[in-house]
Amino acid sequence: MSAFSLEPEQTAWAQELRVLAATRLRPLAERGEPGRVNRPLVAELGQLGLLEALFADKEGPRSGALGLCLLRESLARSCTEAETALALQGLGAHPVHAHGTVRQREEWLAPAREGRAVAAFALSEPDAGSDAAALTLRAERDGASGWRLTGEKRWISNAPEADFATVFARTTQDAGARGVTAFLVPTDRPGLGGEPLDMLSPHPIGTLTFDGVRVTEDDVLGEVDRGFRVAMTTLNRFRPSVGAFAVGMAQAALDATLAHTSQRRAFGGVLSDLQSVSHQVAEMALRTESARLMVYAAAAAYDRGDPGIARRAAMAKLLATETAQYVVDAAVQLHGARALQRGHLLEHLYREVRAPRIYEGASEVQRSIIGKELYADHADSLTTEGPSV
Repeated sequence: MSAFSLEPEQTAWAQELRVLAATRLRPLAERGEPGRVNRPLVAELGQLGLLEALFADKEGPRSGALGLCLLRESLARSCTEAETALALQGLGAHPVHAHGTVRQREEWLAPAREGRAVAAFALSEPDAGSDAAALTLRAERDGASGWRLTGEKRWISNAPEADFATVFARTTQDAGARGVTAFLVPTDRPGLGGEPLDMLSPHPIGTLTFDGVRVTEDDVLGEVDRGFRVAMTTLNRFRPSVGAFAVGMAQAALDATLAHTSQRRAFGGVLSDLQSVSHQVAEMALRTESARLMVYAAAAAYDRGDPGIARRAAMAKLLATETAQYVVDAAVQLHGARALQRGHLLEHLYREVRAPRIYEGASEVQRSIIGKELYADHADSLTTEGPSV
């Protein structure tokens, strides 16, 4: 399958998803409290089978990284709250799907897939956001088969209301990325607390505090001191689809702009008659489609197992999130003051669109990944082919 075209089934599914988002999910989103977990919305995502798509191992046009991108883009175009609820659930539960034991999967993955249990991904800390290898949440040995977790996580998805969290803690001091272990921690463990954070975007984000929270070897996801691999495989899985979320928002802003500028009368005609306006809209469409194609290409490469996945995922996230910021800002400008009014679609998108340029690796981190990979490839080519003239 070409990375630059969709099969008819995929196109039809994307349309079906947009209808479901508008008719079944948006009403639930509108009844939710901004910045808090919307459990009815999560449950409906499970009821519709959309959470299942996060963990589908089978091959097919709706599966894999490309299927996830189609899902996230389509939901974002009609209901960003539904897209966010789905993505946060996937981020928190994917490590259990990919690295969990049989017992861990039976206890937590099935409820997460059905929308009955809410998951959190607890990586970031007050002084370790983009530099994930610098995290300091301590896991101190407590007996032969256990640890006590002490410290704080911040800017955590679905915290503190999640039912369980994938928590990354330092089990070996002064070992950088090699001394981190991933734990599956139910949030009712003694000593575990937290509070919601009031963020610019209306996402359920908060803190988790650990006061000697006990975990055992049965709670380890993957291997001891190999948790950084759990984190990176999860982020690489979801980074292209963060770009899809951004593309969905850009497309929603473009759709709204086309409708507005083709009807809004000004200067003796409609806004779309003005060359400056039509050129601006053309630029918005060009950038949106370019970002979409890069996201699809990165996802298709991931599904094929191509080399250079980290670089392609970083490129897709970087281009798509920066593009969405541009497109939404341009849409606000073309709508004028009405787009600044609380409750307007573009006012909502303007607050939503800023966060993806920071989370799951800020734009600067994506550029660092791309540069590092490029120079590594260049060095390899010199080794195998000799210097070029």
